[in-house]
Amino acid sequence: MCSILGVFDLRPGADLAPLRPLALSLSALQRHRGPDWSGVHADPSAILVHERLAIVDPAGGSQPLRSADGRLALAVNGEIYNHQTLQAALAHPHAFQTGSDCEVINALFAQREDVAAWLDEINGIFAFALWDRQAQRVLIARDPIGVCPLYWGHDHEGRLWVASEMKAIARLCEDVAAFPPGHCYDSATGVCTRYYTRTWRDYDAVAGAQVAPQELREAFEAAVHRQMMSDVPYGVLLSGGLDSSLVAACAARFARRRIEENDATEAWWPRLHSFAIGLEGSPDLAAARIAAEALGTVHHGFTYSFEEGLDALPEVIRHIETCDVTTIRASTPMYLLARRIKAMGVKMVLSGEGSDEIFGGYLYFHKAPDARAFHEELVRKLDALHSYDCLRANKSMMAWGVEPRVPFLDVDFLDVAMRMDAAHKMVRMDARGIAIEKAVLRDAFAGYLPDAILWRQKEQFSDGVGYGWIDGLKAHAQAQVSDAQLAAAAGRFPINPPQTKEAYFYRTLFERHFPGDACARTVPGGKSIACSTPTAIAWDAAFAQAADPSGRAVAGVHAAAMG
Repeated sequence: MCSILGVFDLRPGADLAPLRPLALSLSALQRHRGPDWSGVHADPSAILVHERLAIVDPAGGSQPLRSADGRLALAVNGEIYNHQTLQAALAHPHAFQTGSDCEVINALFAQREDVAAWLDEINGIFAFALWDRQAQRVLIARDPIGVCPLYWGHDHEGRLWVASEMKAIARLCEDVAAFPPGHCYDSATGVCTRYYTRTWRDYDAVAGAQVAPQELREAFEAAVHRQMMSDVPYGVLLSGGLDSSLVAACAARFARRRIEENDATEAWWPRLHSFAIGLEGSPDLAAARIAAEALGTVHHGFTYSFEEGLDALPEVIRHIETCDVTTIRASTPMYLLARRIKAMGVKMVLSGEGSDEIFGGYLYFHKAPDARAFHEELVRKLDALHSYDCLRANKSMMAWGVEPRVPFLDVDFLDVAMRMDAAHKMVRMDARGIAIEKAVLRDAFAGYLPDAILWRQKEQFSDGVGYGWIDGLKAHAQAQVSDAQLAAAAGRFPINPPQTKEAYFYRTLFERHFPGDACARTVPGGKSIACSTPTAIAWDAAFAQAADPSGRAVAGVHAAAMG
């Protein structure tokens, strides 16, 4: 993963040469994402700047990636897991210039006119800007779920800017906005269109459908295997919860063979390392040790103090570019963990994000009234992931140049898991007679993990690092924000005004780095309980009075529910 920045001016007589120093300085604001090398392509109508984190083909593969004839210049942030398959299917030979997995995008663009069709065939995480100098045409696209961040906007002269992080262009573009996931913009048409569409978004299309446990398990194993593609040391995030433990369990099965060579040779780093963080005595640290011992990983459990987390908050908010409460709560320990991981020489980690949005793992799903409501909430959650968990996982890790990968959000796995009727995903009783979420996923992986981990109740990351973390943040905000300030919040922050003192405190830190209405609009609003969408608040009358993004807010469900 890396960062990209581009500026394009398609007006006759354009001359962007004077903007090259500005583009370089703006790109430097996101160089933490790509500390290994910088590259630039510049011509009168386009400037592309790339900051590289070398994961695949570290000796070559520098960007922007140019075609042999000099016509195309491509800057990509991401990984294309099926690049070998896509290359083999090309209608004509292509003169590849590097060993980069991303260069296949140039070949697809050059050989196939239907952009939406070939974009939909990519299995990967990506955000890119491709410049066709001959046609004076720019193509911008983002992966289906929005795992890779991307922002765009226009400066005062109408030039189009695009960047991996908002901070690079926020003060230049008054209309800065997140580029929508699963979409592509083509200057040839001037339209931003959705290329990623799926019938499973409609509950009626999946009603009654079943997926066998073996098919679900094999699809996920294949996703983990694909995403272990790396030429540098890697590891797994292991909180001891179901999702990260399943990722680690699958990765441990493949770690001894080199994925990049079809498992034909021994891996360069055959021992799988796992990483966890929490306050002293946290639930996650204890569970992670159990999982790591069972899987045989080289485990590294780190602790942090509340004060260390509090000290990091301003930098965390600057990096993750949001003031959303639950995102900040969870991003802070992840940000601290990323620094530890980078210090150990690891540059890529596999993570468990996305499972709860696919299988209804959040504790409020216990209150879902029926399968249709359950499924429709899953789709809403997937649509919003780029503003929450994807944003957190990507930016808090990339703040230290560590690339996160998310096998649960692999597009092929999504197509298997989401065509299952939500009736099979709904909460049901386990063998102990306890109502449990994600039972269908747990059943599919019976025997892969100790029962204490396989059937562990959902623990949101910001809770699992230690309940004192959230409680301490609330107490700190209570001391920092007065009742009068909160009462006047709508006057100071008219766009999505904060509803609590904690939210107000984060909003003031956010505004220092990201002023203006456009930046505020990139952060979603609305009430939430245990990470629900505002729509799901209606599932239980008690939700409206207890709205808090912590899983402990779901009284009668979480084992350590808030009082």
